[in-house]
Amino acid sequence: MNRILITGNMGYVGPGVVQHLRRQFPQAELIGYDMGFFAHCLTGATRLPESRLDRQLFGDVRELPAEVLQGVDAIVHLAAISNDPMGQTYEDVTMQVNHEAGIRLARRAKVAGVRAFVFASSCSIYGAGGEGAKTETSEVNPLTAYARSKVRSEQDLRPLADDDFCVTCLRFATACGWSDRLRLDLVVNDFVAGAVSAGTISILSDGTPWRPLIHVQDMARAIEWAIGREASHGGAFLAINTGADSWNYQVRDLAQAIAESIPGTEVSLNAAAPPDKRSYRVDFSLYRDMAPAYQPQRTLPDTIAELRDGLLAMNFRDASFRTSQLMRLRVLTALRDSGELTDDLTWALPVAVPGPAILV
Repeated sequence: MNRILITGNMGYVGPGVVQHLRRQFPQAELIGYDMGFFAHCLTGATRLPESRLDRQLFGDVRELPAEVLQGVDAIVHLAAISNDPMGQTYEDVTMQVNHEAGIRLARRAKVAGVRAFVFASSCSIYGAGGEGAKTETSEVNPLTAYARSKVRSEQDLRPLADDDFCVTCLRFATACGWSDRLRLDLVVNDFVAGAVSAGTISILSDGTPWRPLIHVQDMARAIEWAIGREASHGGAFLAINTGADSWNYQVRDLAQAIAESIPGTEVSLNAAAPPDKRSYRVDFSLYRDMAPAYQPQRTLPDTIAELRDGLLAMNFRDASFRTSQLMRLRVLTALRDSGELTDDLTWALPVAVPGPAILV
């Protein structure tokens, strides 16, 4: 693998992916491409994550210059409006960025001779999943703009795949764990933050929904596998649930596990909350069979401890963190309110035109 392009590398998942790929492909040229919305949201980082790249490019994935794809062997496509609250606020932009821009990138990548296209999809496509664990052949039921964008992207990526353009859609479980750009708008991270800052875990539902989980480091391992996957192993197009069966949790049980790990924590349920229809258990047996050497290694207890220790090292005591800059929607809102971002999430006064390289 000579050259790997990582879009959306300056978010929550990207820093760990860059670090992992640098270790696994030490001779490869790693290139990042990102708008930079969250570049300043560093949390306890000992070095700039992008210093592990050969090049960092700043630009809008909706306008990615063709020359960026020259000589690229693999694309890791992380760039997205990345959760349900942002998708609800920016529904049209979510479809533009997550679906339309991604498909346009894939088409151009195929023409440019890119061999592997790794798409960060999501188990959220299963939506109201009922009782049984969802397999790759289960019916999808996307309930949000974010989930719908992932479904449509998978549908439009399928016909592009062939023996020379291998497409892997990793249907990731809900991310968790420490990152150099930590987000607290994810269920495990949110609960640990509440326990550390206030001694309370506030569940905004009745606690019954199911969520599958995966640590960001294990996401990076899956991406490494997908980069190296051949069309003969799973087909030219593959959409695969990515996580571990043991990491399916009901929200209330997850909260209880965190409370037991951080003494003195109380759990608050909102029994009067309307039902959260986003509930799904997921079957990860296909990923276990196809990628036995890349199975998730992290456990819930060590993830809780990692988050607790990282937050304490930051002297984190913000009990109002849900209104802080550690929530991605809050970052975008602040940038819009200050006039830095337009309503369609483009820079109002660009600091760099799309494409120029910042060598790091």
